[in-house]
Amino acid sequence: MLRPLQEAILARGDEACWFLEGDEVDPSFLKASERQLKTVSEVKAWMPDAVLVPGNVVPSFIPGVKVGVFHGFNAGKVNRRGRQDHFEIRDCFDLYCTQGPDTTLPFIELAKKNATFKVAETGWAMLDPMYKQGADNPYYIEGDKRPTVLFCSTFSRNLSCADIVYDQIKAMSCKGNWRWLVQFHPKMSPEIIEKYKALQNENLTFIETDNVLPLLQSADVMLCDTSSVLLMFLLQGKPVVTFRNQNPSSHLLNVEKLDEIEPAIEKALSRPAELIAQIESYCEQIHPYRDGLSSERVLAAVDSMIDNGTADLKVKPANLIRHLKMRKKLGYWKLF
Repeated sequence: MLRPLQEAILARGDEACWFLEGDEVDPSFLKASERQLKTVSEVKAWMPDAVLVPGNVVPSFIPGVKVGVFHGFNAGKVNRRGRQDHFEIRDCFDLYCTQGPDTTLPFIELAKKNATFKVAETGWAMLDPMYKQGADNPYYIEGDKRPTVLFCSTFSRNLSCADIVYDQIKAMSCKGNWRWLVQFHPKMSPEIIEKYKALQNENLTFIETDNVLPLLQSADVMLCDTSSVLLMFLLQGKPVVTFRNQNPSSHLLNVEKLDEIEPAIEKALSRPAELIAQIESYCEQIHPYRDGLSSERVLAAVDSMIDNGTADLKVKPANLIRHLKMRKKLGYWKLF
């Protein structure tokens, strides 16, 4: 997710290091050439100018400008407070690098209200490789002309359709008229992951990867629920069939019943002109950048904030409980 930014940082002669927090991040995915800082003390000693974070929070005791670069698009998920989680301000960031007008405008309004951060519309750096000519895709099979359906699902129990649609996917994969690729969020229930792994056959492959872009490129249609990964798929101009999506819209083929899934996929594969037009219109709102240069725009916005400073921003609320939790999680209690 952050590698396009790392590539842009290194290309201009600067340094980049990784700090991985939590059991959900697997350090084995790091390459031999990538440097990992393993403790908060190491991070503080390295003294970063900026900290680029795809998550929701970052500790205040880590030095550098705190930059939110997002781990996905706004999929419309509503949190326990009844608010859209994508726009929840947790008083951690100095700068939000937004993806397109759909997210920029709400964040600008929040910036006016809070006055503790700035907003720059840059596009989402993670997608840069999707708009550039890459290496051979590992998920293409030479000679297999069948349409490819990619099934993805969110880990949120109240939104995930993975368990519900299992029997339908099993039946459809046995027909053999389509090739199936299945990939889930790393936080997906291990029991569900094992069920789908056991389902693998000559027509269905379960994929575990830290880079979903080749998967998105290799499929003709996606089957999903309310996961933000579907928005990345749409940005290729490809149709998405959703099952009980929380925010069904005209750019999606949403179904509510299990027996509607297969006909909807067949319709999506025909690429109806009206649907494709709706997808294009929607994509202009969520991510109009197709040049593969969002990383450079993020770095330009970060440079501007470093050069101009943050003195014009209000001091962030202390949020002592949240920061104490972060200190406990990271095992860091030093004041400096």
